[in-house]
Amino acid sequence: MEIKELRSILDKQKGKKEEIEKQISEYTKVINIKTEELHNNEKALEIIKIVGIATQQQLQFQISNITSMALESVFDDPYQLAVEFVENRNSSECEINFVRDENKIDPLSSSGYGAVDVAAFALRIACWSMQNPHSRSVLILDEPFKHLKGIEQNKKVLRMIREISKRLNLQIIMISDERIPREDIIENADRVFEVSIKNGISKVTVN
Repeated sequence: MEIKELRSILDKQKGKKEEIEKQISEYTKVINIKTEELHNNEKALEIIKIVGIATQQQLQFQISNITSMALESVFDDPYQLAVEFVENRNSSECEINFVRDENKIDPLSSSGYGAVDVAAFALRIACWSMQNPHSRSVLILDEPFKHLKGIEQNKKVLRMIREISKRLNLQIIMISDERIPREDIIENADRVFEVSIKNGISKVTVN
């Protein structure tokens, strides 16, 4: 093989080498950019995780505190409400239990439904209070305490509603049957509309 042919082959190999080196340089730049993006994403995920944990802790405190106070205002031997966020199949789930004597109790199967009614009402208040901005300052309820027994407990729940309405500047419109003396209802409500039916005709009296 002549020197000229060898030189031509060598020049071609040099060209290929330069092309490969150029590609390597470009790929290295891309790898460096992607590596930096990966590190930034990992940092962002860590920040999101930290914020998520802090948010969950705040929610736990807010929900547990408001609901436990509501239960305490109505019952002489109240449950405490425990809110716990658990990981299940790569997603966070919220578990809600009543607690008494450090024992967790399933609210729907192991407690009186009157306590569940009070807790459900308080949870709605807690969720509304955490909205930013708030939705309309009106809450409409249809017999929210229908399982609550006892005149004294029903009196206490009315006083609780009045106090919540006043403190949060929240209008509460509630449909309820008459479980306590009418005077107590009128005393704890800004306005009472009494509906009666006679001969198929509804009559509304305003107190």
